Amino acid sequence: METAEPMKFSDAAELSPEILKAVAKMGFQEMTPVQQQTLPLMMEGRDVIAIAPTGTGKTCAFGIPMLEYVNLNDRRVQELVLAPTRELSLQITDELRALAQFIPGVRIACLYGGQPIVKQLKQLQQNPQIVVATPGRLLDHMNRGNIRLNAVHTMVLDEADEMLNMGFVKDVTRIIEATPIERELVLFSATTNQDVLTIAWKYQNDPVEVRIEATKENRPQITQYVINTEREQKYENLLYLLDSDVYQKIMVFINTKDMTQRLCKRLKDAGYPAECLHGDMRQSVRNEVMQGFRKGKFQILLATDVAARGIDVDDVEAVINYDLPNENEYYLHRIGRTGRAKKHGVAFTLLTYTESVRFDEILKYIMAKPIPLHFDEMGILTQEDGEPFFENM
Repeated sequence: METAEPMKFSDAAELSPEILKAVAKMGFQEMTPVQQQTLPLMMEGRDVIAIAPTGTGKTCAFGIPMLEYVNLNDRRVQELVLAPTRELSLQITDELRALAQFIPGVRIACLYGGQPIVKQLKQLQQNPQIVVATPGRLLDHMNRGNIRLNAVHTMVLDEADEMLNMGFVKDVTRIIEATPIERELVLFSATTNQDVLTIAWKYQNDPVEVRIEATKENRPQITQYVINTEREQKYENLLYLLDSDVYQKIMVFINTKDMTQRLCKRLKDAGYPAECLHGDMRQSVRNEVMQGFRKGKFQILLATDVAARGIDVDDVEAVINYDLPNENEYYLHRIGRTGRAKKHGVAFTLLTYTESVRFDEILKYIMAKPIPLHFDEMGILTQEDGEPFFENM
């Protein structure tokens, strides 16, 4: 399906004044391609499988139809969103609440692992019409009899490929089968893997496929650089990039939890404003770190791939791959943390000789070629023409 000229939210006849007011307050005027194609289909009640890059406005695409259809007089769960991670669940919930700010009586619950069941039970006792959840925790509540899905009208699987890759196939299947057979099922996915196609084939009814290609308009504007280095030089290279004072919000990706912690401590001991995220941290601590990063309380966030899933921060200016990721997809997820909301971003990869074969595989996968940089004899980062990369250093 080709997308026509961008459409303004205010020109969509089916949208209520409350939604239009919220969208305007959130600073949105024109629909993104995924919103323009998905919104009318969901408003018609069609099942949809939407293949779209990250950062293209998917939450509004499914959140607006959900809020337009919710029955405020019905105390049962009517709208359900499944997400692969706690972080993404919280972000979706925040955005839905922003969209619902002028609709009194909408109750939204967020259920995820790592938070006490009792806290979430209080949310459920308020009879939410909309639930956002990770599969494992939702099943836990279902098994305890805390929630029923027999009145679900719309069900969305966000980042379906990621969720199914993480081993949630059986959980997702059980949850879908607990909803009415006539409910609307919508899948949002960056890729189409076999598990996504199986779920679509088995549970969707005559789905419409929406495919949003990464174009100049919706592809993140990211300039990629590669710096060939030695393992023992990586820390000094990292400090050089941090000391440039060019980037105010930076994410650094490392492959292991232990190295993430050690590197973060080393930077903090050296006086750098840094914090880290990894899988062994308590959810409350992870939430605190993410809030601090969003609010600019510190400039440098170090993270593993698993901990960084679902992180959506619009103003990350630079991503640094301290280690090369183990999966091709992770490279795209990493660099996609910058260049969001139509801003320009940069990504640096510190590459050792032993990682070069893996990097060649990644480059074939992403069909792109980063710009090479190198340190000269004076320790200055230079471009291919020998000119310094940072003018002020």
